Amino acid sequence: MDASTVEVSKKKDLKALFEPQSIAVIGASRRVEAVGYAILKNLVQGGYKGKVYPVNPKADEILGVKCYPTVADIPDAVDHAIFIIPGAAVPPELEACGKKGAKAGIVISAGFREIGGEGVKLEKEIKRIADAYGMSILGPNCLGLINNDPRFCMNASFSGTIPQTGNIAFISQSGALATALMDYARGENIGMSKIISLGNKVDVTELEILQYLKNDPNTEVIIMYLEDIVKGQEFIEAAREITGEVAKTKPILVIKSGRTAQGAKAASSHTGSLMGSDEVYDAVFTQSGVMRMNSAQEMFDLAIVFANQPLLKGNRVAIVTNAGGPGIMATDACVKAGLKMAEMSPATVAKLKEKLPPTSNFSNPIDVIGDAQHDRYEHALRSVIAEPNVDGVLVLLTPQAMTEAEATAKIIVDVDKGSDKTIVTCFMGHADVEAGIKILKESHIPHYAFPEEAAAALGAVDKYQQWLHRSRTGVKHYRVDRQGADAVIEKAKKGQQKFLPINQSMDIFSAYDFPVIPWAFVRTAEDAWEQAVKIGFPVVMKVVSQQIVHKVDVGGVRLNLNSAEDVQNSFRDIMSVGEKLSAKIDGVFMQRMAPKGREVILGMKRDPHFGPILMFGLGGIYVEALKDVTFRVAPIRELSAIDMISSIRSFKLLQGVRGEPPADLEAIADCLKRLSQLSCDHPEIDEIDINPLMVYGEGKGAGVIDARIILK
Repeated sequence: MDASTVEVSKKKDLKALFEPQSIAVIGASRRVEAVGYAILKNLVQGGYKGKVYPVNPKADEILGVKCYPTVADIPDAVDHAIFIIPGAAVPPELEACGKKGAKAGIVISAGFREIGGEGVKLEKEIKRIADAYGMSILGPNCLGLINNDPRFCMNASFSGTIPQTGNIAFISQSGALATALMDYARGENIGMSKIISLGNKVDVTELEILQYLKNDPNTEVIIMYLEDIVKGQEFIEAAREITGEVAKTKPILVIKSGRTAQGAKAASSHTGSLMGSDEVYDAVFTQSGVMRMNSAQEMFDLAIVFANQPLLKGNRVAIVTNAGGPGIMATDACVKAGLKMAEMSPATVAKLKEKLPPTSNFSNPIDVIGDAQHDRYEHALRSVIAEPNVDGVLVLLTPQAMTEAEATAKIIVDVDKGSDKTIVTCFMGHADVEAGIKILKESHIPHYAFPEEAAAALGAVDKYQQWLHRSRTGVKHYRVDRQGADAVIEKAKKGQQKFLPINQSMDIFSAYDFPVIPWAFVRTAEDAWEQAVKIGFPVVMKVVSQQIVHKVDVGGVRLNLNSAEDVQNSFRDIMSVGEKLSAKIDGVFMQRMAPKGREVILGMKRDPHFGPILMFGLGGIYVEALKDVTFRVAPIRELSAIDMISSIRSFKLLQGVRGEPPADLEAIADCLKRLSQLSCDHPEIDEIDINPLMVYGEGKGAGVIDARIILK
């Protein structure tokens, strides 16, 4: 049966990838230094619970396991196949596995898309066969996969070491990074449930892995290293569901490489030049509840608290310390992280005074004084944990001659067992506190070398609980004249226009009920006068030409015109610009002069992976000077529009400063939501600029002053 005749499976079976009952190792080797030997050894000696079938025509057995010349010679069913053979040999062997009934496979081999040419063709063939037989294929060019679930104990990788069993799953687009971080996790006593190396993502991507991990009972935290995302919109929906919508939510922490890349190809509009690929990923992660990490250390710092502690119920934290200076440092760090210092009730203060010396500090931070031993720490910690105003505790310890690091660590472990509040620790120093730190890590109590790291971890937990409890809104759909906008676009396409001039752009904005200030498009001086009377004085006039982009620079703009003479003379002057530049002038755009307000910019650039990306920021000259902008992937929900506005650094200018009234934020939000709908309705549009949108005082609306639309 040829793959081309097999019906494509609509739903692939990732269960066979993670939980196979049998695995064929195609390319198993007797050479100790070979990858094929390492993978077989990891399966056989790593305790894999299923059956393993080495495939090697030149060997009778390897590591005491019977070998088979081909997959077809295996007498039993095969769920899963691992390929460690030259790239060109993979497609026929994959086909043989499909005929054998296998539903999953891992292509460890390299020599595919990463080398170009024939490698690209080989990947396409692998994808075709996988789809035909309904197989889930991980890789190629990957480290493999590890399922630490004791029911399977499947180390289907060539990693030299694996971490202990835990509840953190790691998805990595880099196999080398995966091995390094697994070794780090093992050394730090950090348990992991799954480790997945994505490789070239010919078939299975991060999206399918996330869908599997969503329902994995052994995974409570997901950490990821990504270089790209191939299914943008689907990723947002899947990640949003996992981080905030399902019954058992799971934090997702991501390192996305390429932060310093120049970004997407620069386009001619403001939006295109301001929006690089990194900003797009920031928007994606913001909208999906994913927490973006700056380093592997930060990722593990947060993962251990999410994996081993209950979530904060609020943002009130208490600090218990034996040193004033570090206590102040911790306080500053907590406040900077968005946390509040919990107030101790009179009852708790009285309780603390029962066993703490009078020189202690009984407000927050709780200073048990430098000579504190484990009993004083225990009394303070139990008293603070019982305080209703406390949601989380940071325990600080510095080494003094009388400090009992080990005994204090044991107390913290004991208190943690009976507590439903978040506890993190910071034993500052090294040699003198090492034994205590070892106890904390063995008991999976989050420990940080310095107070700032501990406070940052608590702050991240607080941000996540805010995400969980955020208000939910949907996507607003306006009743608009979509056909009217379609007609403008179709006419432009027939004329082979890529850039829509302001009059055509305004037609589209009018169809979507943007607050367009009265305007007209004229081709004669007489028409200019008549239209000026209709739209109302004073007016502004602008040249319209496909060959003139910067109108002001060539004298193609006239402002504040108040009479028939002004209008007609300005029309003639503008038309003469074309003669001077040998440019074809289509006509003149006229608009009522708008009152002065606050200028903002709204924009859209279509991303090849994520679709329309919206932009918002201060407009006019500020957009280039400050680049204070924020991005979201369309369609945006109603609250996302407000979030976009409040996320810029200069938001206070819109709120009103020095007696200036607040700007009409609702009018801006309304325009952003209309822009979102317009962008989603018309995939032919590549870029949109509204710069500026003039915004007036609260309740007084806004007006589109200048705009441009670029088609694909």
